[in-house]
Amino acid sequence: MAKKQSKQIKVQSVKGMRDILPGEQPSWDLVRDKVKNFGQNYGFERIDTPILEFTNLFKRTVGENTDIVSKEMYSFVTLGGDKLSLRPETTASVARSYIEHGMLNLPQPVKLYYLGPQFRHDKPQAGRYRQFWQFGFEAIGDSDPVIDAELISISYHLLKEIGLDIEIHVNSIGDSECRSHYLKVLKQYYQGHRKDLCADCKDRLNKNTLRLLDCKNKKCENLAAEAPQIIDHLCDECKNHFMLVLEYLDELDIKYTLNPKIVRGLDYYTKTTWEIMEIGQEGKLQALGGGGRYDDLISLIGGRPTPAVGFAMGIDRVIAKMQELKIKVDKPNSRDIYIAQLGIEARKKALNLVEELRATGFQVASNMSKKGLKDQLELANKKGVKYTLIIGQKEISDSTILIRDMESGVQEIIDIKKVKNEIRKRLDSYEAKSIKLKK
Repeated sequence: MAKKQSKQIKVQSVKGMRDILPGEQPSWDLVRDKVKNFGQNYGFERIDTPILEFTNLFKRTVGENTDIVSKEMYSFVTLGGDKLSLRPETTASVARSYIEHGMLNLPQPVKLYYLGPQFRHDKPQAGRYRQFWQFGFEAIGDSDPVIDAELISISYHLLKEIGLDIEIHVNSIGDSECRSHYLKVLKQYYQGHRKDLCADCKDRLNKNTLRLLDCKNKKCENLAAEAPQIIDHLCDECKNHFMLVLEYLDELDIKYTLNPKIVRGLDYYTKTTWEIMEIGQEGKLQALGGGGRYDDLISLIGGRPTPAVGFAMGIDRVIAKMQELKIKVDKPNSRDIYIAQLGIEARKKALNLVEELRATGFQVASNMSKKGLKDQLELANKKGVKYTLIIGQKEISDSTILIRDMESGVQEIIDIKKVKNEIRKRLDSYEAKSIKLKK
């Protein structure tokens, strides 16, 4: 009887998920550092929220009829009966945290920023994943249009500093009152063209009419171009708010385009909405993120009526653009020192020396399981260290250590008691030389 072959398990990540490997980390570090620096410079504080929230939070905020909630959320019921979802976005979580932790009692606006993974069961494609990373900035507790302009400015300048060519597309979708009137006009327009709508838009017509304006189907795009514009249906308050936002953007010299199709895919937006567009080859635009005002969101989930505005940016898309444009990213500093050891006694000495040097602030690489000097020097070269310290039986007997300049190959014997000062002196000299060459 033939042996039954065991089925081989395919070792790979889940569809739409991916590993961010060490070689990619410098680009990610650059973006993370920019976000952190902008947060500090603009007076925002970091917040981290759980990736799991009660499903009802997103149903109430993002909207039950949105594609995100109805088609894309990863939701499940726990053994205890709780209905939970992996967060598809973070603004709702930040709003929940604002209420839960009594941030209303802090000086307003409360300015927060975040970085983290989001999850949507979307169709994976270039730059779009089912687990994707976003950073975002939120200002909660102030209705002044100057705050809208400040958030737009952050989203604009942060990407400009990274090296991307950016244009802001901006719109206003008014408040619930003037939007309600506009939706009747818009629905009436689309009812007359129902036969020309794609299947998704026919379904959205009565559930989420605004989303018809940003459908990517060619026929639907043509219809959207001729559709009534919300800017013509804003109440005086919303119109004045939007005009002031634009005046502030002009004052800040931020390049923007008025775009009536910018309605965003989440139900909680009010008044100002915008998308951050990267201007690609031949002027082709790609959205990297977006934001808007959400004055009704806090009250929607049980808090007091509280104005707020914010934006989120897709880090995966930003990184993809950086790679496409070949934006130079400095690799992290290589290790300062490698410790090579020859023999058991030398290994014992090296173990202590590694800890002493690290405690002093040096970046030290070593591999204590390696025995031959040739192998260790090859490893030191691969790690890009500047100096290798070599300890053998003779060095132990003489209380010395051999220091090797990895660039020149020159070796020198020094007193082991002076090794820290000698390494510091040489590294300072190396750094000064590097700065001079860059100039």
